[in-house]
Amino acid sequence: MDIKTVGVAGFGLMGSGIVQVCAQAGYKVVVLETTDDLLQSGFSRLERSLAGAVGKGKLQADEMAAIRARVQGTKSVAELAAADFIIEAIIENLDLKRELFADLDKISPEHTIFASNTSSMQVIDIASATRRGDRFVGMHFFNPVPTMKLVEVVRSILSSDSSIAIATKLCESFGKKPIVAKDGAGFIVNLLLVPYLLDAIRALEKGVATKEDIDTGMMLGCGYPMGPLTLLDYVGLDTVYYITRIMFDEFKDPKYSAPPLLKQMVTAGFYGKKSGKGFYDYKKN
Repeated sequence: MDIKTVGVAGFGLMGSGIVQVCAQAGYKVVVLETTDDLLQSGFSRLERSLAGAVGKGKLQADEMAAIRARVQGTKSVAELAAADFIIEAIIENLDLKRELFADLDKISPEHTIFASNTSSMQVIDIASATRRGDRFVGMHFFNPVPTMKLVEVVRSILSSDSSIAIATKLCESFGKKPIVAKDGAGFIVNLLLVPYLLDAIRALEKGVATKEDIDTGMMLGCGYPMGPLTLLDYVGLDTVYYITRIMFDEFKDPKYSAPPLLKQMVTAGFYGKKSGKGFYDYKKN
């Protein structure tokens, strides 16, 4: 399959990163958002990221201009009809994802493959809103998308071998390392990562050690580049709390249940780095 145009639905933090890697790989990109303000915000984020790469010597200025020129913004779902492959990166709301893909299914050519960047939902629950379950996969990128090498390509019970192969090759063209996961809450990474993060919160709740010592212990004792509580702040406590609810509902296993401290912090608006306060205070900087 010759992919020339990639559609991206959602121009937020993850969406802008996906747009960037698609455009850097030479694809024409059509990115969908709901308002002019959100489109402008997405383009500003994209341009800052590209400018940062130029500043670090990873891109030339003329390359940045060429990448930016490959990206077209739109508020109309119909504009994505020209895409050969569409990646959805909107908020983790099943109803909204299903509604979007149902609309895309009506206007997209038969050959177009759909992918969802969901980090926690079962792909089949989203794909069932379309008539192309065989041409529907999960494609879970990691933040920040331009620098993180991994992509989980998720095979639902309906995904065809050819669709998985095309999605895998597309990821490789982005310079990513794809791994294929079965369709289930958490896929591979979150299935293993979430219990570890929640246990770190439980250790802090029990007074096992300070947050600094918990993080230092895992960094120096296990060679992790970042401690679990710092990582929670970076990912977003609200995001992790949402994922725990999905995974606990799926598995009914206590290791996926949110500790009281996590729920309390999310309720208080302590989401981590993006809100200025989580386990650590970022407002000082």
